[in-house]
Amino acid sequence: MKVEVTRSWKKFLVAGATVALVAGTMSAPQAANAAGTIKADDDKWISIGMGLRTSFNAQEAGSPGGHYSNDFAVDNARIYLNGKVHKNIGFEVTTECFNCSVGSNNNDRQYAPNLAGMASFGGNSSIGLLDAIGKVEISDAVNLWVGRMLLPTDRNTLNNAFYTASYSGLRDAAHAAGYSSNFNAGAGLYGRDNAATIWGKVHPGGMHLLYAFAVSQGLRSGANAGSSLMYTGRVQLNLLNDEPMSGYYTAGTYYGTAGDIAAIGISGQHQKDGAGNAGTAWGVSDVTNFTVDAMVEKLLPNNAGVLTFNGQFKRQWARYNQSAFNGGAGAGVIGALDPSAACFCVFSGHSWTVQALYLIPAKIGVGRFQPYAQYTSINPLESANRNEWQGGVNYVIDGHNARVAAFYTYGDIRTKGASYAAGAAGDKVDSFHVALQLQY
Repeated sequence: MKVEVTRSWKKFLVAGATVALVAGTMSAPQAANAAGTIKADDDKWISIGMGLRTSFNAQEAGSPGGHYSNDFAVDNARIYLNGKVHKNIGFEVTTECFNCSVGSNNNDRQYAPNLAGMASFGGNSSIGLLDAIGKVEISDAVNLWVGRMLLPTDRNTLNNAFYTASYSGLRDAAHAAGYSSNFNAGAGLYGRDNAATIWGKVHPGGMHLLYAFAVSQGLRSGANAGSSLMYTGRVQLNLLNDEPMSGYYTAGTYYGTAGDIAAIGISGQHQKDGAGNAGTAWGVSDVTNFTVDAMVEKLLPNNAGVLTFNGQFKRQWARYNQSAFNGGAGAGVIGALDPSAACFCVFSGHSWTVQALYLIPAKIGVGRFQPYAQYTSINPLESANRNEWQGGVNYVIDGHNARVAAFYTYGDIRTKGASYAAGAAGDKVDSFHVALQLQY
């Protein structure tokens, strides 16, 4: 597709000017990372916080006539509740604005990016329950979480939307819980599912070994007529410093505050009859995946900045026949996104993504600049390959609590989307984005 060079440069200049304006005019934020807390004693307390991610997005040929789209989006708007009722018993509740991106052309959401164009969210209200976790925390080595939570899959999922290194996170193919539009209709939502998870950490030889194993509902309709459960497990080894995150959660960068990090994680997931279409021949399949991910962060000597690397490789097996796409109205669309479509046709194949970032040490205004580059390749077994280059700069004001991003992408992930039917097609296009993230 012919690139509109003049308009492309205008978008780039607008993005750069926005970041520069924020850098020069934003007042200094409060030095706060913790939410407001009401405390009865050391063992009984409750805290409340919030998170907001909002963006401007322009995509080549995203509007009729081949024009650039111009869309403002609220990508996430969350309220956090955390607390303890006993020294060993706590809870976590998070809400999300599920319908905030309806009608926008932004698909930079970390989970199920194709949800952005949905007409509605599964019949739910705009504000809904995202996390609801009861926590029995016995020791560093043995803990039990029950309720609705992130499944212990790859690092990108466990970073959550607010702790990714780049605004859109790593862009490889999603696990099953990244395709669903509602709990109990698909296989979870936003990387979450109703589950019980045992997790803990041990520290052999000065290293830090994290394990997590979850049993969850997974797909609860369609192909899974026998109501089989989903099983997910993760092992992560930190060779240098441990990561200062709650539970088995992770982050894509710590901006140097955690010291040198070198971590490798391996995860797997399986569900019998977890994909496909029960109404077609050879249309039902088990789902199994394997992911390896790595995160390295290095503080350069003489206060020369911070280098960060993220990468992961995913292989997923879901061998339904292509006839599974032809079982209902909306065929060829991922089933859980459209109740009239019969197929939960998740990704089958391999994908990988890599990312490098450099946090410049000099402070400009109230923050520091962090340029980055990212590449993603998605290779389905029976559909068209797709890839994407991404480059941009973060303006880091207060870590993950306050940052601005301006970035550019080029590829066909946006146009081919997350439907893996044989006929998936789309041109490589440019897109430009400016985004703001705030959290307390």
